[in-house]
Amino acid sequence: MSERKVLTKYYPPDFDPSLVGRARKAKGTAAETGPKVQTVRLMAPFSLRCVACGEYMYRGRKFNARKETPQGEKYLGIQLYRFYIRCTRCSAEIVFRTDPKNQDYIMERGAKRNTDPWKRGLVAEVGGDDETDEQRLDRLEREMAEAEGEEERNAMAELEGKMEDAKREMAVADALDEIRSRNARLEQAHREGGGELLDGVVAGVVRPEEEVRRRQDEEDAEAARRAFAFVRRQEMLEEVMEEDGEVENGNGAGSGSGSSSAAASTFDPKPPSAAAATSEMPPPPVPSFKRQVKKKKDHAALLGIKKKQPLV
Repeated sequence: MSERKVLTKYYPPDFDPSLVGRARKAKGTAAETGPKVQTVRLMAPFSLRCVACGEYMYRGRKFNARKETPQGEKYLGIQLYRFYIRCTRCSAEIVFRTDPKNQDYIMERGAKRNTDPWKRGLVAEVGGDDETDEQRLDRLEREMAEAEGEEERNAMAELEGKMEDAKREMAVADALDEIRSRNARLEQAHREGGGELLDGVVAGVVRPEEEVRRRQDEEDAEAARRAFAFVRRQEMLEEVMEEDGEVENGNGAGSGSGSSSAAASTFDPKPPSAAAATSEMPPPPVPSFKRQVKKKKDHAALLGIKKKQPLV
């Protein structure tokens, strides 16, 4: 790398300058009059598909291309350029050129350009690439008119939406004012403490469904109160009947015991000593806290297993 920076270089004794480099060709020859070709680095301006192998190449794919400047091919003084690239899969030659008329590129051979969304329907309407200036102007005017009509329709729809929003806001504001005025009247009635006035205000503002619900609640409460009162009366009657029965049983038992005692005193054949001995009962036995060992159950016998007798 340092050799290229020196001021002088070594030439051998047998050096012949005529054998080195390319000789300049005279002007007017076939090479000078032919199209100028350059090697450039470019990106694919559109997505395309190779017709030889079917390989897809997306837009923006980089290629080492040959740029050709054909003589005499111009559009309104604008020079046309032709580019030669190769397929990334089968190395087939693909050629396309510039199109200043449509501000685009035209595929010539070797590949097929994919569908462009902005050109759908253009071939059926005006013939695609054969569109004249008048047809193009008509198409642009028509598109502009459609765009203006769409904007006008959008403006009308937006205005109608704003009007609907305004009406809705006004209705909400009126409802809020009505609720506030009603709350103010109720608060004033509470402060004054007038029962009749409060009842009148409430009766004026209570809705029918609320009135029906309140009436049903009152009927349910009244039915529950009657049921509880009936149950309490039944319980009281049962208590009174039980007390009367106990009193009658007590009186009958007392008279019976008196008569029996009298009869016993009258007709008792036993002497007083025997009666005293009978009245004296023996005392209950004293409980014992001695531990009692339970006899173990013979589970083997229950299962039908016979124990072997010891030999000794």
